[in-house]
Amino acid sequence: MTIIDEPRFASEPDAEERAEWIESFDSLLKVGGADRAGTIMTSLLERARERQVAVAAAINTDYVNTIPADQEPEFPGDEEVERRYRAWMRWNAAVMVHRGQHPDIGVGGHISTYAGAATLYEVGFNHFFRGKDHPCGGDQVFFQGHASPGMYARAFLEGRLSEQDLDGFRQEKSKEGHALPSYPHPRNMPEFWEFPTVSMGIGPMNAIYQAQSNRYLHNRGIKDTSDQQVWAFLGDGEMDEPESRGLLQLAANEKLDNLNFVINCNLQRLDGPVRGNGKIMQELEAFFRGAGWNVIKVVWGREWDSLLSSEHSAALVDIMNRTPDGDYQTYKAENGGFVREHFFGKSQATKELVADLGDDEIWNLKRGGHDYHKVYAAYKAATEFKGKPTVILAKTVKGYGLGPHFEGRNATHQMKKLTLDDLKSFRDYLRIPITDEQLEADPYRPPYFHPGPDAPEIEYLLERRRALGGFLPERRPRHTDVVLPEEKTYAIAKRGSGKQQAATTMAFVRLLKDLMRDKGFGSRIVPIVPDESRTFGMDAFFPTAKIYNPGGQEYLSVDRDLVLAYKESPAGQLIHPGINEAGAVSAFTAAGTAYATQGEPLVPVYVFYSMFGFQRTGDSFWAAADQMTRGFVIGATAGRTTLTGEGLQHADGHSPILAATNPAVITYDPAYGYEIGHIIRAGLERMYGGNHPDPNVMYYLTVYNEPYVQPAEPEGVDVEGILGGIHRVAVGGQEGPKTQLLASGVAVPWAIEAQRILAEEWGVSADVWSVTSWTELRRDGLAAEREAFLDPTAENAREPFVTRQLAGAEGPIVAATDYMSQVPDQIRQYVPNEWATLGADGFGFSDTRAAARRFFNIDAHSIVVRALQLLARRGEVPAEAPAQAFERYRLDDVNAGTSGNAGGDS
Repeated sequence: MTIIDEPRFASEPDAEERAEWIESFDSLLKVGGADRAGTIMTSLLERARERQVAVAAAINTDYVNTIPADQEPEFPGDEEVERRYRAWMRWNAAVMVHRGQHPDIGVGGHISTYAGAATLYEVGFNHFFRGKDHPCGGDQVFFQGHASPGMYARAFLEGRLSEQDLDGFRQEKSKEGHALPSYPHPRNMPEFWEFPTVSMGIGPMNAIYQAQSNRYLHNRGIKDTSDQQVWAFLGDGEMDEPESRGLLQLAANEKLDNLNFVINCNLQRLDGPVRGNGKIMQELEAFFRGAGWNVIKVVWGREWDSLLSSEHSAALVDIMNRTPDGDYQTYKAENGGFVREHFFGKSQATKELVADLGDDEIWNLKRGGHDYHKVYAAYKAATEFKGKPTVILAKTVKGYGLGPHFEGRNATHQMKKLTLDDLKSFRDYLRIPITDEQLEADPYRPPYFHPGPDAPEIEYLLERRRALGGFLPERRPRHTDVVLPEEKTYAIAKRGSGKQQAATTMAFVRLLKDLMRDKGFGSRIVPIVPDESRTFGMDAFFPTAKIYNPGGQEYLSVDRDLVLAYKESPAGQLIHPGINEAGAVSAFTAAGTAYATQGEPLVPVYVFYSMFGFQRTGDSFWAAADQMTRGFVIGATAGRTTLTGEGLQHADGHSPILAATNPAVITYDPAYGYEIGHIIRAGLERMYGGNHPDPNVMYYLTVYNEPYVQPAEPEGVDVEGILGGIHRVAVGGQEGPKTQLLASGVAVPWAIEAQRILAEEWGVSADVWSVTSWTELRRDGLAAEREAFLDPTAENAREPFVTRQLAGAEGPIVAATDYMSQVPDQIRQYVPNEWATLGADGFGFSDTRAAARRFFNIDAHSIVVRALQLLARRGEVPAEAPAQAFERYRLDDVNAGTSGNAGGDS
């Protein structure tokens, strides 16, 4: 064991001169304060760089509290009262999870996270977190997912939840009406939880963009959010997720001083230490400081103050700096004697420092995250800091107070229940007035504790929440009424493109432009484009709607003389996250839930390369669904063969399938602009028209970059069919064998070309159907099947919509898309006709559209040949016709393909 006798630097050259400089700085700090001292230090560092003196960047501070004890504000609450009901919450939270482990239930849960983080939450609840009735409009709090039992336990003391509710933990169907989801799930508790956070890494991203969204609302004059704060409670293990750290620069760049991260540094992952050989708090301090954040460390409780102010404090700090996290975890799993020997015993000075302390007193040297005074000081400093977001790194013990089987153990996260001895020990530690007899009566069902609504502690708790604006968490979906766009706003979509060619991406953008111009509604649309605006033809929005930037545009734009020059503004409407799909979905979620978080509806329209939507950020879309986000998701440059030249990873042949796995996503693959107009209008009506039973959906539209003539809307168009998923766009007029051609999106023109070839060259009459949504047709079919299954006595079961639409449609069906076969095959079971699918299965590649479509055999001539094969099998065309057609069209030659044209940005 290494012994260190003297303070740091004592044996270094020029130690005396260094000590004088330090003494001078301490004097400056005492007289001028921290701000003045910081200014002088910054000036000295700048001067050193000017004179070419190499100075290491000070990205780490000592392993001690950022706020010195003598600079802590006075704690304003009654600490004893708060400690008592905090103990009751910790007990009830643990008992709720424990009761869920009854042999007849066994639903699991997490005991230890909240046990270690209770102080971090309670200081916030009692003194900082403002509810929606506060004059500021309320704060947004992202609670750590595994700590949810603590929020339920608080709601129980507040009278918002009953014992029966707590016993419904993780039994959402079997205890319906008295059920609590495992984690913060707004969709399952729509008036309680506001933000889903348990999918690691998504909470930090969404909190950052929530803070940005609050500023966006304020800067655009929609709502005053200037005094609101966003709080995100995170775990130190969670910070290993790339998403947890990857967007920190946005918060710093936009000076989001309305944002506070609180990282519960219990030094443990789910299975073991976060950094056994290192120091996660120091690592995070350097990372956040380097990213431009204000960093506050809360390492040690007040019991350490006298030790850290002693003459041997330098030796103590040196040991604190050198001790790795693996050892700190071990210390809290042992006892005071062990800590005396293995920690303080590392130097003679520190050994003498605690010579007068007993082992129990050493054991009672708490970590800072369990100290009300230290946490309060950090929160107050965070909310008062200006110009940067703040991260609070609070050191805690996982499973704090749960006893030696839980505290700091590697297995703590997976432990779901307490032994009878654990219960008794925990009860004694928390001073819960429950007897041994009550615990022994049924160790699987120890009683909850509530002192009654008239207890002074409960009155105090409720008074604090009243003063802070009401209960939290709370979700309020009531919002400002909006007037939706009139029918004339959609006129451009119905008009078509005349003799010109236009891709469906451009048809959509033209409609979006008119929607944004709508005087009553346009300001609520939030276009979100991750650095592809020009690709999608949205650069026309730059000069008028402008790009949101809270700092405005301080530089001279290189394209300032162009009509479509790049324009940034604090009042800009477009959100431009950069090359950043994860951030874009977070921005989409924040805007799409503003109707609930802020009572002000926004309609986000997120436009992206279709391949990089649900494939790249599918988990974030699930969180968006949980949070009941409303908005439009536009997968542009869609299709496996339509985006020419981009290659394998850009070729989207499957996004509709990925989107179909999310129950909150309504997926459409329109072929024409007029279809897009009806879909967008129906989506807005569903979300904000006030008549739909489930408005909490996201519409996913795939649009393409291949130009072709957009027809005007036909007279008497089948709007029900467009919205339901299928409508007929071309009827075969001649006599002869019949077939049905089903296609979607960019494949509809191929089907129409196939219709012509079949008629002119083979005497076959084909109807062409535009399948605007294979997914919605399948969902409707599944629903019809389930209705019949659950009502076996019903005489007339409902037919699926697609079955009704195709009733009377003669002949076999050929289904073709620019996607894998699985997309159209979703509806195969609901169609009685003989069926064949042509799909772009396999990896995409770079080539011309015509060659790629011939390679996958999804083009017009492939449709013709497949239809002839089906008809020949039925004896309705000559048996040799398919082979003749195959040879005539050189179906095995990729250079013979003709379906598709050049053009369209990529």
